[in-house]
Amino acid sequence: MPYKTIAVKPISGALGAEIEGVDLSKDLSNETFDAIHQAFLDHVVIFFRDQHITHDQHKAFGRRFGTLNIHPYVKGMDGHPEIMRIVKEPEDRVNFGGGWHSDMSFLEEPALGSILYAREVPPYGGDTLWANQYLAYDALSDGMKKMLDGLKAVHTAKGEYSERGHSAQKRKGMEVEVAGDDTPSYEHPVVRTHPETGRKALYVNPAFTEKFVGMTRRESRPLLNFLFEHCTQEPFTCRFRWTKNAIAFWDNRAAQHFALNDYHGHRRHMERVTVNGERPF
Repeated sequence: MPYKTIAVKPISGALGAEIEGVDLSKDLSNETFDAIHQAFLDHVVIFFRDQHITHDQHKAFGRRFGTLNIHPYVKGMDGHPEIMRIVKEPEDRVNFGGGWHSDMSFLEEPALGSILYAREVPPYGGDTLWANQYLAYDALSDGMKKMLDGLKAVHTAKGEYSERGHSAQKRKGMEVEVAGDDTPSYEHPVVRTHPETGRKALYVNPAFTEKFVGMTRRESRPLLNFLFEHCTQEPFTCRFRWTKNAIAFWDNRAAQHFALNDYHGHRRHMERVTVNGERPF
């Protein structure tokens, strides 16, 4: 579709588009904001390069879309608790976000979207992949769709943020709290309806989805494993090569993502603002 005040250039056939003609350090007119919002809905993840924004401007852009989340396990920046520093130092072995997931699906009201700003990038590697969950749902057979519609799954942080979990591993530049035994679990539909587009999307991910409601973990595992593999197939994905001062803004209601860990010995410093969402239906 045409966009009046911005240029939108898709980066793959599945999802993702670079936005040009926008300076996010400036106040956005309602017309420009509406165009960005529409591009976000149309392309699921959008990218802005060469943006020079302050912490307050980062938060202000996020607040145009909703209230901001303060992460329950990762300590935010001093003075800016809504901003999560995602840092991998040269000596760190494990990165943050290095597995397919949808941000904050372990909450009762998971994230609407995440806005990630690249402060420092390695000379190579460190790309991020996204997978379109609309396409993942659309590609299922009618029989599988019928079986999944109405099914719910349990999401929790107690595995991913446990002492052995990927996200809670010690990193020099991040302070992460380990999830305890009393960590809550929430039930979300396996197929959710996007509240703005009305489209159906798969909503399970290997980081936070534990089992189906009414089933044991063992009973759930074969079908969950199929869905985990299915929903991240190459035809549903895009890949973004980061540059310093680039921004990615993705829709957690319709996408999963994966941060690659292929730049050992180099530093990567990102900052994320997360926009609160609503309970999936």
